[in-house]
Amino acid sequence: MEENEELNEEGLESQDTLTKVTGMYKDWFLDYASYVILERAVPAIEDGFKPVQRRIMHALKELDDGRYNKVANVVGHTMQYHPHGDASIADAMVQIGQKDLLIDTQGNWGNILTGDGAAAPRYIEARLSKFALDVVFSPKITEWQLSYDGRKKEPINLPVKFPLLLAQGAEGIAVGLSTKILPHNFNELIDASIKHLKGQRFKLFPDFPTAGIIDVTNYNEGMRGGKIRVRAKISTLDKNTLVINEIPYGTNTSSLIDSILKANDKGKIKIKKIEDNTAAEVEILVHLPSGISPDKTIDALYAFTSCESSISPLGCIIEDNKPLFIGVREMLERSTENTVELLKAELEIQLNELEEQWHFASLERIFIENRIYRDIEEEETWEGVIAAIDKGLKPHTKNLKRAVTEDDIVRLTEIRIKRISKFDLEKAQQLIESLDERIAQTKHHLEHLVDYAIDYFKELKKKYGKGRERKSEIKIFDDIEATKVVIRNTKLYVNREEGFIGTSLRRDEYVTDCSDIDDIIVFTKKGEMMVTKVDSKTFIGKNIIHVAVFKKKDNRTTYNMVYKDGKGGPSYIKRFNVSGVTRDKMYNLAGGKASADVLYFSANPNGEAETITVLLRQSGSIKKLKWDLDFADVLIKGRASKGNLVTKYAVKRIELKEKGVSTLKPRKIWFDDVVSRLNVDGRGELLGDFKGDDLLLIVEQNGKVKTVPPDLLMRFNEDMIVLEKWNPKKALSVVHYDGEKERYYLKRFLIENPNREELVISEHPKSFLELVSTDWRPVIEIEFSKPRGKDAKPNQQVDIENFIAIKGIKAMGNQLTADKVKNINALEPLPFEEPKEQVPEEIEVVGEEPVDAPSDNSDNTESADGNTDQPTLF
Repeated sequence: MEENEELNEEGLESQDTLTKVTGMYKDWFLDYASYVILERAVPAIEDGFKPVQRRIMHALKELDDGRYNKVANVVGHTMQYHPHGDASIADAMVQIGQKDLLIDTQGNWGNILTGDGAAAPRYIEARLSKFALDVVFSPKITEWQLSYDGRKKEPINLPVKFPLLLAQGAEGIAVGLSTKILPHNFNELIDASIKHLKGQRFKLFPDFPTAGIIDVTNYNEGMRGGKIRVRAKISTLDKNTLVINEIPYGTNTSSLIDSILKANDKGKIKIKKIEDNTAAEVEILVHLPSGISPDKTIDALYAFTSCESSISPLGCIIEDNKPLFIGVREMLERSTENTVELLKAELEIQLNELEEQWHFASLERIFIENRIYRDIEEEETWEGVIAAIDKGLKPHTKNLKRAVTEDDIVRLTEIRIKRISKFDLEKAQQLIESLDERIAQTKHHLEHLVDYAIDYFKELKKKYGKGRERKSEIKIFDDIEATKVVIRNTKLYVNREEGFIGTSLRRDEYVTDCSDIDDIIVFTKKGEMMVTKVDSKTFIGKNIIHVAVFKKKDNRTTYNMVYKDGKGGPSYIKRFNVSGVTRDKMYNLAGGKASADVLYFSANPNGEAETITVLLRQSGSIKKLKWDLDFADVLIKGRASKGNLVTKYAVKRIELKEKGVSTLKPRKIWFDDVVSRLNVDGRGELLGDFKGDDLLLIVEQNGKVKTVPPDLLMRFNEDMIVLEKWNPKKALSVVHYDGEKERYYLKRFLIENPNREELVISEHPKSFLELVSTDWRPVIEIEFSKPRGKDAKPNQQVDIENFIAIKGIKAMGNQLTADKVKNINALEPLPFEEPKEQVPEEIEVVGEEPVDAPSDNSDNTESADGNTDQPTLF
């Protein structure tokens, strides 16, 4: 029993010493998360640095002697302050150096364009840039703390007098949060700081070292939920070659080329080969096979490769040892206000130092000028020396700015005899006066601190802003529909009788080329319709009569149909569009009865209306067994409409009598200057009404003239100066300067070879296009240069129609003048009445359903559109 009791007591004692670890995990995790957030991943708002970056800059400052230091040496020196491995420090230092702002680099520091890494730290060198020395350091106003081992002192924050965080950007992933602050333009940040100090509004948008094109519509000041789109700059070198000169931020030429090759392998785009000629500047040549549209390929590169990407910024910084989510506007405002405070602290220290210099210079002058140093010759004790000097100074100190202290007297005793013997009273007075001026100036700066800060920022821009102009071009992007630009690399087949479609039915009937992201529209003999995704094999329904690639929001493709409404029922004729449906839903277009039958069907891409012949079976006393129907007489309605009655008798067959022309009015086309694209949605400038064979006239500043079909996927050069609907009967009037003859010429011509690009100026390097007019009867005015010592020749007006007749496009034209020309201006043209075209009226369809819309109301829509006008057609 005693033994058991002893065991129990021992057990209780052991239980008392046990510590539960459940709560520790929470504390440890919070400690670890706090450490990663504060000491690794997120920059401080005060100076824009993460701890490792701040310690690298401090180490560089300690080592700074104007010469380059091996990066390995800087890394080793930084490890006195940063308790982590040398590799992480070296990587952080390379990232700072590649931003070309704070560190002056020497050697192979890698290439952000190609993705090549830097050489090993023992091979490359670095020193602080002049900008960093001017802006980042100010030891007198820096707050210090002990390093992690207590042996050294390191800055808590560096006194950075510039919005460095926004200039360099920052990215980091911590525990439970992350940050992604995008880099901004150096000069724009300074301009924004000045505007803030002046109380003006400002906007800030990212600017990337890789340049490229950016759409900042949804930037949201860099806060959570914002997004920017970035694109490579792609241009057409010739009809079979594209050139990429700038790449999106976050990519490099290697990853970009890999994404293009992958898209080519998947069949999204079609390219011949890629050449990477990147060195100091990006140059990637994309060679296309013959027959492939360069414009369409550019869109496809944006849609399917890394040539376009989106970046989601997230503004998170550290303030008072806590993470804070703010936008770039507030970051800049805080940084600017912090800069003002730092400048104020520097001025206050400077003022104090100047006043101390003035005080001692005045004391020194009094001490030497009044020969007070002689008063100490007979003193035998130090106290006596101090007292004698103090007594000698008292009659002369009434104009001093503060009382004389014992330390001041001690400093006077340290003046050397040589200095006293060579003392120049005039120079001493000049020094005091100059100190007075500097003190007054410093006080003026403190009283007008905002103006001083503005001047400080202006000086920074003047000194360091050259060569730091914006690299990324800001534009609004057009939305690219992948289905319109994808290369159709798959063949679609159909088994009409069994009712299957798909890409694997190679033994069956070929329909068309398609891609794996296309939708397919299918009609059956029962009058049913379905839209479905491309697949290897899909069952639709037996007796398929039409299969095609479906185009969303297509209001021009018109379907003409005659169907029998059930067994023994009447026949109806209808015309309809299908602009939107619910995918994989079966729609009834022929009344919905089980025995419905389509007697005639055609799909017309431009609203064509053919004439058909209806033949009836002999039955009873029917007198008219055959007659013609013109679909042009049938209104285009919704797909759910019943249509117009053809006959109540049995139809033997329907024959196509004559193909028709489009019943749709010409398509209105606009040019949206914001995105430089054509559209049919009413955005931008109306170019006109276009029929199937109408062309666009394009004139570029380089003298090239061409006419092209109005394709909505077209891309336009930035130097385009004329874009309008081409009228073959209207002449172009061109004023051009011939570089060889050094004269201005005027020519008029008609374009005789449509769809061919022509050069309307000479190929001499000094030739250029001065003016182009597409008016019927244009008038120009010539302003002449003023010769020396003479009056200028009066302006001359030229009626172009009377000046020169219409000639060939290759003609030089007539010399406009032999005198020196200052300007040539276009004036109001002479009156001319242009003949108007007759435009057929078009009936549009409204109330269609969008693709993938909920199908709950679809049947209601169809049933509600049923038995409206039903005239009999004979």
